Amino acid sequence: MDLTIAELVESVGGRLISGDAGKLITSFAALGDATSDQVSFFAGEKFGDALAGTSAGLVVVSEDLLGLVPADLPSAIAAVGDAAVIFDKIVGEYGQKPPAFVPGIANGAHVDTTVEIDPGVSSVLPGAVVLAGAKVGRGTRISSGAVVGERVQIGEDCEIGPNVTLCEGCILGDRVIIHGGTVIGADGFGYEFEAGRHRKVEQLGIVRIEDDVEIGASTTVDRARFGETIIGEGTKIDNQVQIGHNVVIGKHCIIVAQTGISGSAKLGNYVTLAARVGVAGHIEIADQTTVGGKSGVIASIKEPGGTYFGYPAKPMKDTLRARKNLKQLGSLIKRVKELEKKLEALDEDK
Repeated sequence: MDLTIAELVESVGGRLISGDAGKLITSFAALGDATSDQVSFFAGEKFGDALAGTSAGLVVVSEDLLGLVPADLPSAIAAVGDAAVIFDKIVGEYGQKPPAFVPGIANGAHVDTTVEIDPGVSSVLPGAVVLAGAKVGRGTRISSGAVVGERVQIGEDCEIGPNVTLCEGCILGDRVIIHGGTVIGADGFGYEFEAGRHRKVEQLGIVRIEDDVEIGASTTVDRARFGETIIGEGTKIDNQVQIGHNVVIGKHCIIVAQTGISGSAKLGNYVTLAARVGVAGHIEIADQTTVGGKSGVIASIKEPGGTYFGYPAKPMKDTLRARKNLKQLGSLIKRVKELEKKLEALDEDK
């Protein structure tokens, strides 16, 4: 990326408000990290301090936020419709791109002779293994170290990252992205206690992942005990998430890092679970529910559209009110003790 400010601003359809149009921009960074040869962006009042202290050579600013830009800011300023969107386009154009898609089965890959795959339109990289009876759709890339188990079905234009494991029988839709180290379809955690020992309960179902799902690195999605564990269309799952057996996640949900969802829980559509949320097994969470970070959902949430927080998770306003009251507990105890002393003094005077 070696563009003058004028060239960069023109390429994103912005207009230069101030600064040296001929100055060279070589890369991009966040406001607090940017140097004089980098472009950054300003997209909200909460970043005002970072903007005031930035050393960026160019800052792209949403048109409706220009009034928040300090007059003495040394950076060049370019006005755009939506700074966050424009900056994302800049990163997409000039950032590190994944390797180009090259169809074919590479030397060092193992693809069983019974696999349904067209090497002319799909890609299997060195060290990948695709086992008997699997099906691989056109435009799909299977990265090095990945293992595609027996009878796995993968749709079109999928990206299976390095060292991903897709266990036997699992089904993936189209345009599914699975990042490195993730395991889809390992056994669910099921045991029966008999005669003083934990007896393993066989897990003989599958995982079904619908179209346009993305799953982050080192996440695990357990196969169903029977039937299917389901990840609904368009759902996005972060790194290091655990999803138990027979869980059903609806469409277009957001599941953030280190969340754990216990077996047979059911999430509706457009549910958001923030980081480190725990969901108990065999409960339901209604559509469009948001659960705040580090919360524990131990009972079903039946009303759609609410925001919940805390342990156990309750409506946000109830949790905040309870925490506020808890903070006042110390002063309340002090007042009670003072009243007790006054009462004792009154009894002594009688």
